[in-house]
Amino acid sequence: MGIGAPQLILIALVVLLLFGGRKIPELMRGLGQGVKEFKDATNDKKKDDEKKDK
Repeated sequence: MGIGAPQLILIALVVLLLFGGRKIPELMRGLGQGVKEFKDATNDKKKDDEKKDK
């Protein structure tokens, strides 16, 4: 039970209607930066935990 292709298409259409085509690249850029920061933070946490174990 997950999100399938029809659900993703519906979500994309709703986002397009709400924000318009010009705003979407800005939104995706911000989302990408947020995901990158989250991954960096989790990687830093793992490295700190590994250092404590040694």
